[in-house]
Amino acid sequence: MKKVLRINMTGETVAWEALKDDHVLLGNRGLTAKVLTEEVDPACDPLGEENKLVFALGLLAGTGFPTANRLSVGTKSPLTKGIKESNSGGNIATFLSRHGIKLIIVEGKPREKTLSLLHIDADGNAELVKADEYAGLGAYELNEKVKSAYGDNIAVACIGPAGERGYSNSTIQVTDYSTGHPNRALGRGGVGAVMGSRGLKAIVVERAKKKADIMYADRAQFTRGTRDFTNVLSRNRATATAMRLFGTMVGMAVTGKSGALPVKNFSGERCMILDKIGATKFQQNISQRGGSSSLPCQPGCPIKCSNIYNDANGNYLTAAFEYETVAMIGSNCDIDDLDTIARIERMCDDFGIDTIELGATIGVCMDTGILPFGDGEGALNLVNEIINGTEFGETLAQGTEVTGKHIGARRIPTVKGQAMPGYDPRNSKGTGVGYATSPQGADHTVGTTSGSARDFLKTGRIQMSQKIQVLYATVDNFMCHFAGLPLASTHRYAIEHIAEAMAGKYGGEWNADRVFGIGIQTIMLEKAFNRKAGFTPQDDRLPRFFYEEASPMTGATFDFTDEELQQVIPF
Repeated sequence: MKKVLRINMTGETVAWEALKDDHVLLGNRGLTAKVLTEEVDPACDPLGEENKLVFALGLLAGTGFPTANRLSVGTKSPLTKGIKESNSGGNIATFLSRHGIKLIIVEGKPREKTLSLLHIDADGNAELVKADEYAGLGAYELNEKVKSAYGDNIAVACIGPAGERGYSNSTIQVTDYSTGHPNRALGRGGVGAVMGSRGLKAIVVERAKKKADIMYADRAQFTRGTRDFTNVLSRNRATATAMRLFGTMVGMAVTGKSGALPVKNFSGERCMILDKIGATKFQQNISQRGGSSSLPCQPGCPIKCSNIYNDANGNYLTAAFEYETVAMIGSNCDIDDLDTIARIERMCDDFGIDTIELGATIGVCMDTGILPFGDGEGALNLVNEIINGTEFGETLAQGTEVTGKHIGARRIPTVKGQAMPGYDPRNSKGTGVGYATSPQGADHTVGTTSGSARDFLKTGRIQMSQKIQVLYATVDNFMCHFAGLPLASTHRYAIEHIAEAMAGKYGGEWNADRVFGIGIQTIMLEKAFNRKAGFTPQDDRLPRFFYEEASPMTGATFDFTDEELQQVIPF
């Protein structure tokens, strides 16, 4: 699978290229970082002519390796002003892999204000199609209209109105395999705004009539590695049982007990509404209302952590209702009604904004008295202000840091301009070290440590964060993070199964060190980009209130020195 599709929005051209030799052994996050460091000036305006949007598939995409068909998008972020990768499940990476497409690079900007759609038909022909008729449409309506135009057997990645308007908190929405709805989000960093600035409303991919050939150096060896890694997933309690039943919401019990769950704008307090928004209540609502759990978001996923969440009348409300949304809009804002949180998530998916960033933004508004904590209707009204484009709504849509500074907030939980996800860094210190030092900014996908014992203690967290960041940068070249969970717990040896699969796919000698080397290379590329963008070690810090205000639940502060943080990723 070596096809590269280059889309120039200025000339409205579509060109096919071969994958470069030094791009072959990178995937997803690593591949987006490689292309960006080679082709984008780190000092450029994120929404300007020089920035690019890079869609990349993983190293084992198109094969039967578990969760290998995940999509990454990379760009210079309008939110962090540094390099950014966001990834998602859904069906589009599978559809692209069937066409043999590994990489899509979107460059240039249209000469006039217009919208286009990239269409890849069943025979693998790609063309830009005028899409002004879809201007202003939300993701759900857009999805139905392109199905009417191109048939039901398609995969879609699109932006909502937020991306068209250039909001820094805007997503790219991807269709889900189980539901067909655009409820999977390439959520972090404002990637939707970059897509909107290119004048690209959507990518629509028809299922290939003939699946592209996948070449193997040793098919039997690849099959052994894949089989053995799949067996590991079947023996791990989280991936085999808990996540099928509760999805990512299973994390609520762990973080609620440890104090890692953010409460009232990262106050560090104990969550008092866990029984109303936790995993048990979530699963009760699903089962009593005719919803579903144990659904795969991408074809062939053995973990099946997705879900369909219905309202009290049994009607579809949202899908892929997950921990991060409930943590940030629920406990972080003290909103104790899952249905209200689900309605907000549905609005976010349709309009195209990130629920993590939104939850942090609303939390800051509540902390400064714009509305009280727990005011679910008030939170819905703020989302409607964003959708309606009011003056304050446009501020909210630029993210937590812009909003916090605008309203004079003292406690703004961001790193490198991006809001923290659902883990308090005082009570999950290894996670906090990752927030501070990752080139990606505050992002749970760089590696969380909240499941580790006594994570509110400082001892060993520098080393732990370094290992987990390398691990998840590695995983981000191959597969879904949840498939990588066993590698961070009881099945560390399973990295050798990935090495065997890689040897079977690409040939050569592979071992754990070579596999982890891909993660190290990825981080090095990202750090090099950010240095040229103007980042310094002083940007690798948390907001002061985490150092100065002890968590009432544990008494912990984020007590790392600048010198200690510089030891985490010294390469």
